Amino acid sequence: MFGWKSALRQKTRRTTEVSGAYDGTGAGVREGIIASTKVATAIGWRDVGSLQAGDQVLTFDNGLQTLTGISRTPLWDGAGACPRAFWPLAVPAGALENTRPMMLLGKQGVMLESDVAEELYGDPFALIPSAALEGVHGIERVYPNDPIEIITLHFEDAQVVFAESGTLMFCAAGRDLIEMAAKPRTVSKAYNMLADRCASKLVQDEPLYAFA
Repeated sequence: MFGWKSALRQKTRRTTEVSGAYDGTGAGVREGIIASTKVATAIGWRDVGSLQAGDQVLTFDNGLQTLTGISRTPLWDGAGACPRAFWPLAVPAGALENTRPMMLLGKQGVMLESDVAEELYGDPFALIPSAALEGVHGIERVYPNDPIEIITLHFEDAQVVFAESGTLMFCAAGRDLIEMAAKPRTVSKAYNMLADRCASKLVQDEPLYAFA
């Protein structure tokens, strides 16, 4: 069933098939963490927008990891109204084990615990784009009436962080390709996100009670 377990889990094989990269146009973003979202850090839950390089964030697989940098981007700064492709998803409290309502961008990766994923891929933890959850347990797209700042957390290696007490959110590696080639990974394993169609099928095949 979908849900959050514990950072102290057995290491298991990741699900396969990488999703497509951002393919939209215009001055907008579709992945990252909305600035008001609280994440778990070495000193407790903090708004992600208040973090700085050097802060330590609690990760799902690798304990406390140090931020190597922070990027800040407006959700939409193009001309005219924000296109629907960039609208965030409103997630009611409890839908993803979050203790309060939150918002996710459509291409933001979230990790779910799924019986179906374990049957299909041999790993109960599946990384999917948030857009696959639209329409499930009240999760829906909403028009951004006010400006929204998007935060990208940079770590030496890709990590999954804790948000709003129970939601697991993916953060890509912050190193560039040259640095990654010169310095092999020593901490985390690769995270592979399910393609949109596979993620949608996973959500559709999971019993509805599993989201509760």
